Amino acid sequence: MPSRTTGGTGPVAITKTAPQDGTERGDAKSEEAVRGDAVRGDAVRGDAERGEAVPGGGKEDARHLNSPLLLTLLLLTAVMFQDPIRGALAAPVMQSWMTVFVAVMVQALPFLVLGVLLSAAIAVFVPPSFFARALPKHPALAVPVAGAAGAVLPGCECASVPVAGALVRRGVTPAAALAFLLSAPAINPIVLTATAVAFPGDPEMVLARFVASLLVACSMGWLWHRLGRTDWLRPPARASYEGQSKGAAFWGSVRHDVTHAGGFLVVGAMAAATLKAVVPADWLGVAAGHPVLSVLFLAALAVLLSICSEADAFVAASLTQFSLTARLTFLVVGPMIDLKLFAMQAGTFGRAFALRFAPATFALAVAVSALTGTVLL
Repeated sequence: MPSRTTGGTGPVAITKTAPQDGTERGDAKSEEAVRGDAVRGDAVRGDAERGEAVPGGGKEDARHLNSPLLLTLLLLTAVMFQDPIRGALAAPVMQSWMTVFVAVMVQALPFLVLGVLLSAAIAVFVPPSFFARALPKHPALAVPVAGAAGAVLPGCECASVPVAGALVRRGVTPAAALAFLLSAPAINPIVLTATAVAFPGDPEMVLARFVASLLVACSMGWLWHRLGRTDWLRPPARASYEGQSKGAAFWGSVRHDVTHAGGFLVVGAMAAATLKAVVPADWLGVAAGHPVLSVLFLAALAVLLSICSEADAFVAASLTQFSLTARLTFLVVGPMIDLKLFAMQAGTFGRAFALRFAPATFALAVAVSALTGTVLL
């Protein structure tokens, strides 16, 4: 209501009061709603930029469902074209391919799973400080001890890189940690047992693999101690399982290693089956018939295939066109340097380290395995 003020006999002054409370609250609420809508719009745009699902957003939902949709389309395609697929699988070449592929997978999978379980248990439940206390203080003596420790500590190359990083972070000399990194996936009990099963008629292959791999691991450790520089090595900043419970870290490590190592095993088995069944024998015979070329060919193949060390013996055993020395090179080079290991080493210790360490390891592994195979095989 307007208010009246009088000043003597002067005119009446009429002033307006402020708007009513209801109208004022309504305007403020409208402003707050506008601001809230703007904030929610920014959040939705942020979710879309991060690739997260946005309620009511068709594009983001479609992106989120890409993998199931792709699997569904693949299954529907297989059902629609089942007759041509069945006819293709009935071909002699495909039957040979499937025989080799299934044989490699069935033989290798139990060793892969056992190795992953044991390596995860060691990485999670054995404190890294244990290794620091067990190794000699002098680097030259710590290198062979760390290399020999790989013979009793099962683990694939996927697990050896973070374990070696933890050793460096806990004060172990880098030369000893690198010797352990190279030896653990190559000479542990799971790998040697798998090698014996894969080569039942050639038991000397187990001894040759053990000797050659241990020599390369120790030699690289001593070489790093002699020529390595501190600025080439970038130790990891934090522990691999920091902030997790033991059980969560264990099963997380198992899932990660099974997924990654299992995928590489499938790729390796497919490649071995293709070489065995599809590639003409005379093509492989050209490489297999030359002593030097066969060694270099299988060394390069080991780098490209990136097979887990628990399963590589079965792939090597299927390459019967090649000599035992060439297949020994495949078994020595693969667990020490391949594509996935180079990426893991670069991510853990730095690119400057990987660019120097990987080529030196490859050259030394080829030379030592060829010499060991000539003597023992």
